Amino acid sequence: MSYRVVVLVSGSGTLLQALVDAREAGELGAELVAVGSDVADCRALERAAEAGIACFAHPMPRLLRRGSQERLDWDAQLADLVDAHRPDLVVSAGFMKLFDRPFMDRFAGRIINTHPALLPAFPGAHAVRDALAAGATETGASIFWVNDGVDTGELITQQAVPVHPEDDEDSLHQRIKVVERRLLVDVVNDLSVQAAR
Repeated sequence: MSYRVVVLVSGSGTLLQALVDAREAGELGAELVAVGSDVADCRALERAAEAGIACFAHPMPRLLRRGSQERLDWDAQLADLVDAHRPDLVVSAGFMKLFDRPFMDRFAGRIINTHPALLPAFPGAHAVRDALAAGATETGASIFWVNDGVDTGELITQQAVPVHPEDDEDSLHQRIKVVERRLLVDVVNDLSVQAAR
């Protein structure tokens, strides 16, 4: 029985592409059953379609405050869309929304996320910029189990990436992404193996 993975995305989809490339190379021990996004026209959905993976979009009409009824309704609808694909694992791969109660109630313990820093250092949406601003000589990539907080879930793995004196936000982020992509593929494979035991 295959280990079913739904990937949630918001942007260009380079993390998704790492999973697709591993699948094409016969190096992914999981089935990518669907890709969903809160952005209807993002590049990541195009990548999924090109790879023959089922896609869905669930745009948020405007920024909705967590805990508001409108946001809870949106979150419940997202949970329904994901649940339709019967995932064993949900991968938040550059999905730029925090999950609210309906989604967490449905998938707690089955959601992983990536982060471009060595958590608990530099949580939040500007981790690379924050590391540079703090004068860090080292940062990195982390993969963790998603909980109700902002990048506060239990760590699965992480790897350090040195900060070079000449680094700007883009150059550092590009080097972190290389590590992040490899770690993500490794973690999905490890979880698939664990589930099969």
